[in-house]
Amino acid sequence: MAKLQPLIIIASAFMGILLGRFSPSAASRASSLIEVFLMILLFFVFLAVDWREIKRSFSNIRFSLAALAINFIWTPVFALLLSRLFMAGKIDLQTGFIMLMVTPCTDWYLIFTGMAAGNVILGSSLLPLNLILQICLLPVYLLLFMGNAVSFSAGSILTSILLVLVIPLGGANIVKLVIGKLPVREKFEKTLTAYSDTIQLFFLCLAVIAMFASQGTLLLTHPGLFVSIFPPLIIFFIVNFILALFTGRILKLPFTDTIPLIFTTQARNSPVALAIAAITFPERPVISLVLVIGPLIELPVLAVDAWILKTPILRGGNHYGKA
Repeated sequence: MAKLQPLIIIASAFMGILLGRFSPSAASRASSLIEVFLMILLFFVFLAVDWREIKRSFSNIRFSLAALAINFIWTPVFALLLSRLFMAGKIDLQTGFIMLMVTPCTDWYLIFTGMAAGNVILGSSLLPLNLILQICLLPVYLLLFMGNAVSFSAGSILTSILLVLVIPLGGANIVKLVIGKLPVREKFEKTLTAYSDTIQLFFLCLAVIAMFASQGTLLLTHPGLFVSIFPPLIIFFIVNFILALFTGRILKLPFTDTIPLIFTTQARNSPVALAIAAITFPERPVISLVLVIGPLIELPVLAVDAWILKTPILRGGNHYGKA
């Protein structure tokens, strides 16, 4: 499924455009379903998070500090520079791009880490920290970078977070608490592990269909959206790939540990950013469309990265190739 994700998401986008084109009544109802599908998606994301992994993230301080520094110090500043360089004067594009860049991925970076034969366990230990920090820092980044250009308040962001994140988070933890006291706990965890990614992809696709059904006309009238965000995204992926690779070498991390460092600093958490944008900026659909288009570029790039990281040139040339 990981290999097919880009094609599935692209197909979902086209389905949404066709639905909006030929069924105006469905398009009018689709906008109200976006948040519902995203909240269900996030419920399963949180359900799969093991908060006990936070402790394990501190077992490898070099890895964790490097990942957090790149994700939450370097990347926001770099994203701001790219947005000003490639999207000058396009406030909604800049806002959507920055929201995408400052939210590190909390799910499929582990899939690609596994595809590249990296240390998935080490990568998963960073997941809860990424999730907590991006939720707390997203309003800060928006206020610092876009506060004067986009009309919103910290209260609206906090309301969005409360609605689309806290409710799924609370529901997921209640379910885990209840299941943890039942004899079916082990079977439930195995089933969740086996099907969680597929379920998340299913609801992400439903959200994409609803988004493109409701805003497909806007996308068709703004074909330059894809072209506008493609160059800065590609530059971001190339620079962060090289930065994480050399950071791993400077810190003398085993190559299998450098792989999750590369993917956690490249992959972005578009579902969380999209959920917040859909609530906070309902009158500015371009912001949400940027967050939908982002994965269409990101997922193929991550697949290529996984292939590159398995080549003998990189693995053979790394002095710390063995864990």
